[in-house]
Amino acid sequence: MQSVTLEFRTEDLALLGLFPPGLFEKYEEIELLETLRLEQGWRLQLLRVRRKGPLRTAAELEKESRRIRALYGLESFELVERRPRTRDYIVLVRQRNPERLRRLLSLAGGEIAPTAPFRLDADKVVASFRGEERALRRVLRRLDREEFPYRILRSSARPFVPGDATPVLTPLQAHLLTRAWVLGYYAVPRRITLTRLARLAGRSAPGLGKVLRRAEARLVARWLASEGAVAEEAPRAGATAREA
Repeated sequence: MQSVTLEFRTEDLALLGLFPPGLFEKYEEIELLETLRLEQGWRLQLLRVRRKGPLRTAAELEKESRRIRALYGLESFELVERRPRTRDYIVLVRQRNPERLRRLLSLAGGEIAPTAPFRLDADKVVASFRGEERALRRVLRRLDREEFPYRILRSSARPFVPGDATPVLTPLQAHLLTRAWVLGYYAVPRRITLTRLARLAGRSAPGLGKVLRRAEARLVARWLASEGAVAEEAPRAGATAREA
């Protein structure tokens, strides 16, 4: 598996039809948090959208949902969370793919998926993808033939993972734990309930809870097994029961 991070000009992707040309008149930045479904004809994605001004209320967004869908070419959108302090919306959107993107997805053959980091602002788009090397090369060759401008920022056989990239979780555990973290399940106070998180993940709340606990147990076990961790946390000899 290979990962590649590319940089595009935002205006070029607007011409490709991925988003409306005037999108960044009202919004400062968009970050792709997760692609839940990617088909040739449509995509379902979880986005962080940073507004330039104060956030609208959930009721205001619901009232204008039809206009918003028409304006930004969305089949559907759901407000998952408002973050007034940072002026961010977390939204779940389903969107039709423009024809040129459909051709690229067909060329990729289902062997490429978007991954982090993936951010858009008014000037540039930093987009990362992970997949089979042959599929990535096919798509890049097509962009070259069509003289579509881009720049390679990073290319690696390892995925982008902040900090220690040593795999300790199963792919399912990593996927669900990442989503839980992004949506604020581990924030204090918690920003999303297990029930709502499970609905977004298409799982039952008890089932999701088991997956998250097993993932947490693996991470705790890794930390406890790290050099000195157990010794540092063990009760001191002679410590009272209250101290322990």
